Amino acid sequence: MTGVILPFQGVLPTIDPTAFIAHTAAVIGDVVIGPESSVWYGCTLRGDVNEIRVGARTNIQDGTVVHVSKRGQGTYIGDDITIGHMALIHACTLESGCFIGMKACVMDGAVVESGAMVAAGALVTPGKRVKSGQLWAGSPARAIRELTEEDLAPFSVLSGGYVELAQVYRKA
Repeated sequence: MTGVILPFQGVLPTIDPTAFIAHTAAVIGDVVIGPESSVWYGCTLRGDVNEIRVGARTNIQDGTVVHVSKRGQGTYIGDDITIGHMALIHACTLESGCFIGMKACVMDGAVVESGAMVAAGALVTPGKRVKSGQLWAGSPARAIRELTEEDLAPFSVLSGGYVELAQVYRKA
């Protein structure tokens, strides 16, 4: 763990010792990161006015921002999730086993269910629910089709691949 790990108002992030935090990532305040998860280069997880919870084996890729809402909710990210490069995850819930594409934005109060996919560049507006088995795309995002078994197959491969890659980085 080599990133910028900072307390906010006396609350220091809790990071599992098996997690990988890139040296240019910032993890601030009330943030908990679970086992074998990874936070890559240039990411910010800012748990200053509410909490951020990240489960196990989740990868938060380069340039992603995770923040919270003071008046709404924290940000809850489950297990085995891939969050693509430069995503914006704000005061929402990502259930275990979902997929968030590059440069996607998931806003306050939105829920992305297990087995759902948010396409690259999509904007999931406040309070929307991305149902399991659906692909949402566009700005604003909407359901465009049901996911096939072929679509779902890479989800676990990607998260497992990032667990392995993070182990290589941790050992270096």
